[in-house]
Amino acid sequence: VQLVESGGGLVQPGGSLRLSCAASGFSFSIYIMSWYRQTPGKERELVADISSAGGSTNYADSVKGRFTIYRDNAKKKVYLQMNSLKPEDTAVYYCYTRISRLKYWGQGTQVTVSS
Repeated sequence: VQLVESGGGLVQPGGSLRLSCAASGFSFSIYIMSWYRQTPGKERELVADISSAGGSTNYADSVKGRFTIYRDNAKKKVYLQMNSLKPEDTAVYYCYTRISRLKYWGQGTQVTVSS
């Protein structure tokens, strides 16, 4: 199982970024996929998740209305579109899935929101 994130970077407040997570090594289309984020000294927190077919999504209250999670099962990718970014969105963002009892994380991608 491999999860590889991309798309992070430096953006000004109010700006947008799209994160991508490329998955391989498992049957991507049958598993829930999630995005988490973590800042130094804090626990990793769930940002959003999406059902296997993409019909159901869930968001942290702090990002509702600004972030959108979606997936392309044919490409084995999950995305996080982030709009109206705020400095408090600054974090390392991780792609995540759980297969049976095993948890899999990507290496993370840094998002920095600063003027």
